[in-house]
Amino acid sequence: MDLNADLGEDVTDDQALLRLVTSANVACGFHAGGPATMRAVCATAARLGVSVGAQVSYDDREGFGRRPVEVEPAVLEDWVRRQVEVLSGIAEEFGTGVSYLKPHGALYNRIVEDATQAAAVLAGSGDLPVLGLPGGVFLDLAARAGREVCGEGFPDRGYTDDGRLIPRGDPGALVGSVAEVAAGAVRLASDPGIGSICVHGDSPGAVAAASAVRIALLDAGFGLSARFGAAPSTG
Repeated sequence: MDLNADLGEDVTDDQALLRLVTSANVACGFHAGGPATMRAVCATAARLGVSVGAQVSYDDREGFGRRPVEVEPAVLEDWVRRQVEVLSGIAEEFGTGVSYLKPHGALYNRIVEDATQAAAVLAGSGDLPVLGLPGGVFLDLAARAGREVCGEGFPDRGYTDDGRLIPRGDPGALVGSVAEVAAGAVRLASDPGIGSICVHGDSPGAVAAASAVRIALLDAGFGLSARFGAAPSTG
């Protein structure tokens, strides 16, 4: 099982999280972060064998990428391409590379249903493997195009009855206790459609939650390894 977290957003202890996760979704500057933060994350990820993924978003730093944006497909494709290119260049400085793509925030949720924006994200990201919400159009289009795909689960988020994430700000959107998050991770990891568990790096207590999730998954008998591009971790 892969364990990923959103990093490089200048809101959490990236270095501590990198010692717990197997994959790092690195903000590429459009919703958060910047070259210095990307370099710090990539340097440690390369040293620890953590897989680096491009966490791409709408061009919306003011809204932290959490506001829906109506954008022409060609523009969105260019935004994604630019984000992947800048992170790829930085990762290569440290002897690693970008191993996968994961959209962030409003873009992540939009392309679960919006085929036009999903296609633009795929067009801008070359042939990178992709992380996304199971059952959505984004993973479906990627798989049809021959891309590697991985469904992920969110133990620190609430779900609707149809398997979508409850919008932030709505009742039940965030799971409160670390113990509940850890238990939820084990439940999600038992779903054959999920190959990666995400702990949000910008959530309060992210490091404690990631540590509890890691321990719970190992105790439940799940080996931990990056889904794309890095060596396995066993303890």
